[in-house]
Amino acid sequence: MNRKFSGLKALAWAGVLMVSASGTLSAGEARAAERPQVVLETNHGEIVVELFQEEAPITVNNFLMYVNDGFYEGTVFHRIIPGFVIQGGGLTANLQRKQTRAPIENEADNGLKNERGTLSMARTQVVDSATSQFFINLEHNVALDHGVRDYGYAVFARVVEGMEVVDAIAAVETGMRAGQRDVPLDPPVIERAYLR
Repeated sequence: MNRKFSGLKALAWAGVLMVSASGTLSAGEARAAERPQVVLETNHGEIVVELFQEEAPITVNNFLMYVNDGFYEGTVFHRIIPGFVIQGGGLTANLQRKQTRAPIENEADNGLKNERGTLSMARTQVVDSATSQFFINLEHNVALDHGVRDYGYAVFARVVEGMEVVDAIAAVETGMRAGQRDVPLDPPVIERAYLR
Protein backbone atom coordinates (compact mmCIF):
# COMPACT_ATOMS: atom_id res chain seq x y z
CA MET A 1 0.00 0.00 0.00
CA ASN A 2 1.52 3.35 -0.97
CA ARG A 3 1.84 6.22 1.51
CA LYS A 4 -0.65 8.45 -0.31
CA PHE A 5 -3.43 5.86 -0.14
CA SER A 6 -2.70 4.93 3.46
CA GLY A 7 -2.63 8.61 4.44
CA LEU A 8 -6.04 9.18 2.82
CA LYS A 9 -7.37 6.12 4.62
CA ALA A 10 -6.10 7.52 7.93
CA LEU A 11 -7.79 10.86 7.29
CA ALA A 12 -11.07 9.17 6.38
CA TRP A 13 -10.86 7.08 9.55
CA ALA A 14 -10.38 10.22 11.60
CA GLY A 15 -13.50 11.69 10.01
CA VAL A 16 -11.74 14.76 8.64
CA LEU A 17 -11.50 13.94 4.94
CA MET A 18 -13.49 16.55 3.04
CA VAL A 19 -13.66 16.63 -0.73
CA SER A 20 -14.82 19.71 -2.58
CA ALA A 21 -17.67 19.67 -5.08
CA SER A 22 -15.10 19.18 -7.85
CA GLY A 23 -13.91 15.97 -6.18
CA THR A 24 -10.37 17.19 -5.44
CA LEU A 25 -8.49 17.70 -2.21
CA SER A 26 -7.58 21.16 -0.96
CA ALA A 27 -3.88 22.00 -0.65
CA GLY A 28 -4.00 21.44 3.14
CA GLU A 29 -5.75 18.10 2.75
CA ALA A 30 -3.27 17.00 0.08
CA ARG A 31 -0.37 17.84 2.42
CA ALA A 32 -2.01 15.87 5.23
CA ALA A 33 -2.51 12.90 2.88
CA GLU A 34 1.22 12.90 2.16
CA ARG A 35 2.35 12.86 5.80
CA PRO A 36 4.75 9.96 6.43
CA GLN A 37 3.60 7.15 8.70
CA VAL A 38 5.63 4.93 10.99
CA VAL A 39 4.50 1.53 12.26
CA LEU A 40 5.49 0.58 15.80
CA GLU A 41 5.17 -3.18 16.14
CA THR A 42 4.87 -4.00 19.84
CA ASN A 43 4.27 -7.22 21.74
CA HIS A 44 0.76 -5.82 22.39
CA GLY A 45 -0.04 -5.06 18.73
CA GLU A 46 0.65 -2.42 16.08
CA ILE A 47 0.53 1.34 16.55
CA VAL A 48 0.61 3.48 13.39
CA VAL A 49 1.63 7.10 13.78
CA GLU A 50 1.36 9.95 11.29
CA LEU A 51 4.25 12.43 11.41
CA PHE A 52 3.75 16.22 11.38
CA GLN A 53 6.73 16.85 9.13
CA GLU A 54 5.71 20.38 8.18
CA GLU A 55 5.00 21.55 11.74
CA ALA A 56 7.92 19.78 13.47
CA PRO A 57 10.63 19.17 10.84
CA ILE A 58 13.59 18.89 13.24
CA THR A 59 11.77 16.49 15.54
CA VAL A 60 10.38 14.34 12.71
CA ASN A 61 13.77 14.12 11.02
CA ASN A 62 15.35 13.08 14.34
CA PHE A 63 12.65 10.44 14.95
CA LEU A 64 13.03 9.03 11.43
CA MET A 65 16.81 8.73 11.83
CA TYR A 66 16.26 6.58 14.92
CA VAL A 67 13.59 4.56 13.07
CA ASN A 68 15.82 4.01 10.03
CA ASP A 69 18.75 3.00 12.24
CA GLY A 70 16.64 0.30 13.93
CA PHE A 71 17.29 2.06 17.25
CA TYR A 72 13.79 1.49 18.65
CA GLU A 73 13.85 -2.28 18.18
CA GLY A 74 14.01 -3.89 21.61
CA THR A 75 13.23 -0.69 23.50
CA VAL A 76 10.33 -0.65 25.94
CA PHE A 77 7.60 1.61 27.22
CA HIS A 78 9.32 2.11 30.57
CA ARG A 79 7.03 4.72 32.14
CA ILE A 80 3.26 4.23 32.24
CA ILE A 81 0.88 6.55 34.03
CA PRO A 82 -2.82 5.80 33.31
CA GLY A 83 -4.76 8.92 32.36
CA PHE A 84 -1.52 10.72 31.49
CA VAL A 85 1.12 9.13 29.21
CA ILE A 86 3.01 6.03 28.13
CA GLN A 87 6.70 6.80 27.55
CA GLY A 88 9.35 4.81 25.70
CA GLY A 89 12.02 4.83 23.06
CA GLY A 90 15.25 4.89 25.03
CA LEU A 91 15.59 1.96 27.44
CA THR A 92 15.97 -1.78 26.97
CA ALA A 93 13.90 -4.38 28.84
CA ASN A 94 16.45 -4.43 31.67
CA LEU A 95 16.11 -0.62 31.87
CA GLN A 96 19.52 0.08 30.40
CA ARG A 97 19.71 3.43 28.60
CA LYS A 98 20.73 3.20 24.93
CA GLN A 99 23.37 5.50 23.45
CA THR A 100 21.62 8.34 21.57
CA ARG A 101 22.42 11.12 19.14
CA ALA A 102 22.91 14.69 20.32
CA PRO A 103 19.84 16.52 21.76
CA ILE A 104 17.63 18.50 19.39
CA GLU A 105 15.95 21.89 19.42
CA ASN A 106 12.55 21.91 21.13
CA GLU A 107 9.74 22.63 18.64
CA ALA A 108 6.96 22.87 21.25
CA ASP A 109 6.03 26.31 19.88
CA ASN A 110 4.69 24.79 16.63
CA GLY A 111 1.02 25.32 17.53
CA LEU A 112 0.26 21.61 18.12
CA LYS A 113 -1.31 20.50 21.42
CA ASN A 114 -0.62 17.49 23.64
CA GLU A 115 -4.02 15.98 22.91
CA ARG A 116 -5.04 12.34 23.35
CA GLY A 117 -3.21 10.17 20.83
CA THR A 118 -0.46 12.66 20.00
CA LEU A 119 3.24 11.87 20.38
CA SER A 120 5.66 14.32 21.96
CA MET A 121 9.35 14.27 22.75
CA ALA A 122 10.38 13.48 26.30
CA ARG A 123 13.08 15.71 27.77
CA THR A 124 14.74 16.78 31.00
CA GLN A 125 14.21 20.17 32.65
CA VAL A 126 16.52 21.57 29.96
CA VAL A 127 14.33 22.85 27.12
CA ASP A 128 16.50 21.56 24.26
CA SER A 129 17.39 18.14 25.70
CA ALA A 130 15.20 15.64 23.78
CA THR A 131 16.96 12.74 22.07
CA SER A 132 15.15 9.46 21.29
CA GLN A 133 12.47 9.13 23.98
CA PHE A 134 8.88 10.02 23.23
CA PHE A 135 5.52 9.68 24.92
CA ILE A 136 1.96 9.12 23.76
CA ASN A 137 -0.64 11.28 25.47
CA LEU A 138 -3.56 9.35 26.95
CA GLU A 139 -5.60 12.55 27.51
CA HIS A 140 -5.29 16.20 26.51
CA ASN A 141 -2.43 17.13 28.81
CA VAL A 142 -2.81 20.90 28.74
CA ALA A 143 0.02 21.42 31.24
CA LEU A 144 2.46 19.98 28.67
CA ASP A 145 1.49 22.48 25.94
CA HIS A 146 3.81 25.31 24.99
CA GLY A 147 3.56 28.32 27.27
CA VAL A 148 1.14 26.82 29.80
CA ARG A 149 3.59 25.78 32.50
CA ASP A 150 6.91 26.28 30.74
CA TYR A 151 8.27 25.98 27.20
CA GLY A 152 6.34 22.73 26.77
CA TYR A 153 6.84 19.41 25.01
CA ALA A 154 7.09 19.17 21.21
CA VAL A 155 4.18 17.36 19.55
CA PHE A 156 5.42 15.73 16.33
CA ALA A 157 2.96 12.93 15.47
CA ARG A 158 -0.40 11.35 16.25
CA VAL A 159 -1.73 7.81 16.41
CA VAL A 160 -3.93 7.05 13.40
CA GLU A 161 -4.31 3.29 13.99
CA GLY A 162 -3.92 1.22 17.15
CA MET A 163 -5.09 3.55 19.91
CA GLU A 164 -6.62 0.44 21.49
CA VAL A 165 -3.08 -0.95 21.68
CA VAL A 166 -1.91 2.24 23.41
CA ASP A 167 -4.77 1.87 25.90
CA ALA A 168 -3.87 -1.79 26.51
CA ILE A 169 -0.27 -0.79 27.23
CA ALA A 170 -1.53 1.92 29.58
CA ALA A 171 -3.41 -0.75 31.55
CA VAL A 172 -0.44 -3.01 32.37
CA GLU A 173 0.60 -3.40 35.99
CA THR A 174 3.31 -1.03 37.17
CA GLY A 175 5.44 -0.66 40.26
CA MET A 176 8.92 0.27 41.48
CA ARG A 177 11.91 -0.99 39.51
CA ALA A 178 15.51 0.15 39.55
CA GLY A 179 14.54 2.96 41.91
CA GLN A 180 11.91 4.33 39.53
CA ARG A 181 8.13 4.56 39.89
CA ASP A 182 5.47 3.85 37.25
CA VAL A 183 7.62 1.15 35.61
CA PRO A 184 5.71 -1.76 34.03
CA LEU A 185 6.47 -5.06 35.76
CA ASP A 186 6.37 -6.79 32.36
CA PRO A 187 7.54 -4.01 30.01
CA PRO A 188 5.75 -3.61 26.65
CA VAL A 189 8.39 -3.98 23.93
CA ILE A 190 8.77 -2.18 20.60
CA GLU A 191 9.80 -5.14 18.46
CA ARG A 192 10.15 -3.19 15.22
CA ALA A 193 9.65 0.36 13.93
CA TYR A 194 9.55 1.18 10.23
CA LEU A 195 8.37 3.77 7.72
CA ARG A 196 5.18 2.60 5.99
